[in-house]
Amino acid sequence: MVCAPFEYVRAGTFDEAVGVLIEHGEDAQLLAGGQSLVPMLALRLARPTVLVDINDIGALPPEADGAVLPLPTLTRHRVLLDSPVVAREVPLLADCVRHIGNVRVRNRGTVGGSMAHADPTGEIACVALTLDAQVVAHGPAGRRTIGARDFFVTYLTTALEPAEVLAEVRFPVLRPGQGWSFQEMVRRVSDFAVVAVSASVDLEPDGATVRAIDVALAGVADRPVLAEREALAPLLGTTAARDLVASAARSVADATSPEGDVHASGAYRRRLVDVLTRRAITEALDRAREGSIAA
Repeated sequence: MVCAPFEYVRAGTFDEAVGVLIEHGEDAQLLAGGQSLVPMLALRLARPTVLVDINDIGALPPEADGAVLPLPTLTRHRVLLDSPVVAREVPLLADCVRHIGNVRVRNRGTVGGSMAHADPTGEIACVALTLDAQVVAHGPAGRRTIGARDFFVTYLTTALEPAEVLAEVRFPVLRPGQGWSFQEMVRRVSDFAVVAVSASVDLEPDGATVRAIDVALAGVADRPVLAEREALAPLLGTTAARDLVASAARSVADATSPEGDVHASGAYRRRLVDVLTRRAITEALDRAREGSIAA
C-alpha cells in the first residue's frame, strides 16, 4: 500500500524536533529506526501530516558512566548485540536483543524507538523494567527523567508528553553477585514474542542467599509489566531451592490474566509464564552463584 501524504522534516537536534512537535502537535510523528512506524504508514494505520526524521541526531558508541550505561535514543539494536561494553556491563540487554526480529530489523531498529513504541511484547522494554532503567525525555522545558516502571502506561502509550522526545535510556550496570536471564517463546524466528520473561537476581555476600529478585513479563498485558512482588517474596532470604523457585513461578503465572488471540490462548500464555519464569529465575540464580564464586 501507499502512505498517506505527509511533509518530511529532518531534525538535526532534539530542540529542532521538539520545535516541530510544538508547532504541529498530534499531526507530527517522529521517525527513528522506522521498524514499527513505516509498516503502519504503509497500511495507513498511522497518518501524520508531518514526519520528523531524527536520525541526523546520531548516537555515540556505548560507554559506561560509573554505575550506569547511558544509551542514546538512536543506538541501533545491532550495536547492542556487537558491543563488548554492553555485553560486559549490561549482559541481560545484550542477550535480549538477539531475540528481536531479524538481521534487517536489528540493523535499523533503535533503543529509543523500541521504548517509545511501547509494544506489549517488546524485549528491551521488558529488560528496562527488570533493571529499573531510567528514561530521559527532552522537551520544551529541558530534560526530565522517568523511571521505566512509570514509563509504560497502556497499549502503545507512554508517559512522554506530546512535545517530548525520548533522548536516552540509562541502564544500571551489572553488580557483584547479580545474575540475569532472558527467556522468550515465539511461533517462528523473527515473530513477535508470544511471551517473554526477563529476570534479575541479587545474592547476599555469602553467595547463596537471595537478597533481591525482579522479573518482568511481555506478551501478557496491554504493556510490558513487572511480576507481582508478592509472588516472588518467598524466595527472599532463602537459598532458592528448586521447589521454591517452581512455586514462585506458578504464583507469578497465577497473578497474570493474559488475553487470547490468533497466536495463543490466554491459558497457553499463562502456562508459558510459569515455564519461562522458572527457567529465567533458575538461570539467573546459576549466573549469580557463578559470579560470586569468581569474585
